[in-house]
Amino acid sequence: MIVVGGRVAGSISSFHAAREGLDVLMVEKNPEIGTPVQCAGGVSDTFFKSMKIKPLAQFTCSRIRGACIHAPSGASFLTDDPIIKGYIVERKIFDKYLAIRAAEQGTEIMLNTIAKDLIIKDGKVGGVIVKKDGQTFDICSDIVIAADGIQSKIARKAGLDTRFRVDEICSCAQSEMVGVNIKKEIMELYFGNRTAPGGYLWVFPKGEERANIGVGIRRRKWNAKSAQYYLKRFTSKLDATEIEFNIGAVPIGGPVKRTYTDGLMVVGDAAGQVDPLTGGGIHIAAECAKIAGEIASEAIEMGRADAEFLKRYEKRWYKRVGANIKRSLKYRKILNQLTDEDINKLVESLEGGELNLFSTSLLRFVKDYRNILRILKEIL
Repeated sequence: MIVVGGRVAGSISSFHAAREGLDVLMVEKNPEIGTPVQCAGGVSDTFFKSMKIKPLAQFTCSRIRGACIHAPSGASFLTDDPIIKGYIVERKIFDKYLAIRAAEQGTEIMLNTIAKDLIIKDGKVGGVIVKKDGQTFDICSDIVIAADGIQSKIARKAGLDTRFRVDEICSCAQSEMVGVNIKKEIMELYFGNRTAPGGYLWVFPKGEERANIGVGIRRRKWNAKSAQYYLKRFTSKLDATEIEFNIGAVPIGGPVKRTYTDGLMVVGDAAGQVDPLTGGGIHIAAECAKIAGEIASEAIEMGRADAEFLKRYEKRWYKRVGANIKRSLKYRKILNQLTDEDINKLVESLEGGELNLFSTSLLRFVKDYRNILRILKEIL
């Protein structure tokens, strides 16, 4: 089996396939797994429990026990809902740790290797054409897992539509900064069109006055400014020093229509397996990647790598996380239509209380306001 992409989804699918006895090769275009950094590094307790991974000190920066939600007006409230609890991880080290786990199970890894195309035999994927050290060559395989990120080229080569509309993509920019005055064990989340139109700004503590500060926005006709612009506008007010900067994109429109075909499965950002509300993808990607690795083993054992068999992958991952994604997508549509005034009213009514803004209880509070109730009737 060949896995294209060596990040979370690629390493976890490789780990589980190799553990089931498959010969696995994971190819990664970058010369080092873990760089450049992707995502803010928030990982839930649920992830570690589900994946049976210990949150080791070598890759965890700080414990997270709550989140502070900030409205445009400056009002805020603190939530300590259990789903918030987790860790901020050092992604460079964490991603490499996951790759090491896969390697220890027998996965071979090829770095600095670009997957150029697929080998197609009788309409079925039969391997990958790669380029490494200036040479292009074929690597045959009964099954390929595409874990190559947003708008996966490998999946498209197999005939799957993994494209996302502009309004389904969140543009992100993040700085790691030193000298940040922030509460320990608390994430800070800022909402509002002047701060992060169509998204939110985050401050994730990493210990010793270090923090990942980032912003995710959605481009709209009336919003021509970049995520970097909003990030710099926020960080310029801080007496802190930037030590790293990264940009990226996250699909928040829900999963692609189909995540399998003859000889191939798609996982992670490539499949749109991301929480549409928060933009968080590690836990969902991991769950789907684990299933992909297990299905690959079953397929090889039975001599069935056809689409009809691999359809089990989509059925299984959708049963596992599909309802959560669908619910988050509904909430995302609601939040998309809230004005800054709506957000102010919501947060101000909760100031000093507790609520998880990302939980089902959001609806009960949203319905208290007539203008938002109108939105709910249109959407639900």
